[in-house]
Amino acid sequence: MTAAQFRRLALALPGAMESAHHRHPDFRVGNRIFATLAYPNSKFGMIRLTPAQQTEVVGLAPEVFQPVAGAWGRSGSTLVHLSTARVTALRPVLRQAYDNFATPGKRSPRRS
Repeated sequence: MTAAQFRRLALALPGAMESAHHRHPDFRVGNRIFATLAYPNSKFGMIRLTPAQQTEVVGLAPEVFQPVAGAWGRSGSTLVHLSTARVTALRPVLRQAYDNFATPGKRSPRRS
């Protein structure tokens, strides 16, 4: 997968917008970040899952997904290895990250 493909998948979600955070492109719904590109470098994307969602995807595809280091990772932030990711595998996981913030009343993926 390329960064352009990741971007297209993120922006295909209803109401998703691209912005920037700490010099990294990010993708938001309702002004809340659900994914970023180029973190920690251009080989990666990042998606914000719940810890339970993260455990599931890392268990199913550890060559594609891994927790971000530190507290962010423990709260569900998950790296996506772009070179090993496939559109068919990433699309539903990216949708989960999006849904964590698009659902009215949800404040954080840590609370789901």
